[in-house]
Amino acid sequence: MTNFKPFKSTYLFLFLLMNFQLFSCNQKEKNKEVLPKIIQIKTGAERTNLYLELLKNKNVAIVGNQTSIIKSKRNINVHIVDSLLSSGIKIQKVFAPEHGFRGKVDAGEVVKDGKDTKTGLPIISLYGKNKKPTIAQLKNIDILLFDIQDVGVRFYTYISTLHYVMEACAELNIPVIILDRPNPNGHYIDGPVLEIAHESFVGKHPVPVVYGMTIGEYGQMINGEKWLKNGVQCNLKVIPLEDYTHQSEYNLPLKPSPNLPNSKSINLYPSLCFFEGTYVSVGRGTNLQFQIVGSPYHQLKKYSFKYTPLPNEGAKYPKHNNKVCYGYNLKSEKKLNKLNLEWLLDFYQEHKNLPIKKSFFKSNRFFTKLAGTTKLQQQIEQGLSEQEIRKTWQKDLVLFKKMRAKYLIY
Repeated sequence: MTNFKPFKSTYLFLFLLMNFQLFSCNQKEKNKEVLPKIIQIKTGAERTNLYLELLKNKNVAIVGNQTSIIKSKRNINVHIVDSLLSSGIKIQKVFAPEHGFRGKVDAGEVVKDGKDTKTGLPIISLYGKNKKPTIAQLKNIDILLFDIQDVGVRFYTYISTLHYVMEACAELNIPVIILDRPNPNGHYIDGPVLEIAHESFVGKHPVPVVYGMTIGEYGQMINGEKWLKNGVQCNLKVIPLEDYTHQSEYNLPLKPSPNLPNSKSINLYPSLCFFEGTYVSVGRGTNLQFQIVGSPYHQLKKYSFKYTPLPNEGAKYPKHNNKVCYGYNLKSEKKLNKLNLEWLLDFYQEHKNLPIKKSFFKSNRFFTKLAGTTKLQQQIEQGLSEQEIRKTWQKDLVLFKKMRAKYLIY
């Protein structure tokens, strides 16, 4: 009988092994079933089948910059100007927004007219002598294409450029096509709604700081609400995104402007840009733009993080140039789903304890332009809490969301 024991043991082992393998295969199949499908968002620019025919045999102008790209068949970024020219489209000129056609010019710096070295096309600045295309600049243009990556924040000036482009084209009966792109801050709506008395190029319309719309949806709202001069309306067509929702995660393939280098800076931008209206630096002149905040005046123990702004691309003359700034490094903060006023209120409270007579807010009222209202500065100076301030936004936000709903595509 002892001769059969090894055989029985081997048989049992093989039996268990076969069942284990079968169990493992079943588990793998189950795991395959529950894995989420990876969805690749397709931009409006990449959906050429929806707009190429509209451009054929037309004199075309493009409003674009470095973000105006599409993926080639080899998965390589190709600028839309190059792509359309190769398809036989007659592009006559390119209009460039703030930061220029290549996206390297400092914030607020005048962008000059020029010529594209690769194609020889004339480049006309919409952030120089004029922010609105002139009649002469649009002469003999049959259709205008708008393709710029926005970040969904009221004081980001590309939507102001869109406004003036639509207005100029409406007055001259030139159709406009917006090639839609995802909004990386499209997952929430928040902030004070702009009061028309404080309209400027960093705030053209009565919308909250973060408005939760793509640039195509926003263009429809400009048109539908008759915000253009004299209530004119543009002959507008939006080439929509494919497989996109406002909750979609989307990492931009290129930085939309020199001082928004990554997804973290883009997410923090709506909350930190208020500091641009104060003496506090937001990291311009470093490689952590809109991820750090600080000033040379806050040399306190609680501000253990320090950095020194120095001139770099996109910041030739950074705030507090070559001075040590003390503040916070926010690059590890969790993704924001609402505006954060905590840091702004914190710096203001500490400012009151400093032995300096310098005003926390800039004397040129830039903070008011960013906020779109005088109320936010007043509330901060009165010592209101973040919760108390946020309550004052709610009525206007409800009304805005009702208006916004009419223009949503996704």
